[in-house]
Amino acid sequence: MDDELEEFWSDILSEELLRIVAAWTILDAETQAAVYEHLGRMAKQEGWADVQRQAAETALHAIDSSDSSKTGQEG
Repeated sequence: MDDELEEFWSDILSEELLRIVAAWTILDAETQAAVYEHLGRMAKQEGWADVQRQAAETALHAIDSSDSSKTGQEG
C-alpha cells in the first residue's frame, strides 16, 4: 500500500500530463475531491517548497484540462 501511495503522488506531482491524468482517472469521485483540495493547498499555502507548489499547480491545470475536455467546457 505504501508503495502504491508513493507511486500515486509521484505521478500526480510529476509535471507530466499523461502520468497526472492516468493517476487521476483511477480515483473515485470522493478521493478526487480530497486530492484536488490538497493540491490546492499545496499550490497556495506557505510551507511548501517552490518545486512542490509548481508541481501542484501543474497537476491542477492538467486535471482541469482533462475534466473540461471530457465535458466539452473550457477550463
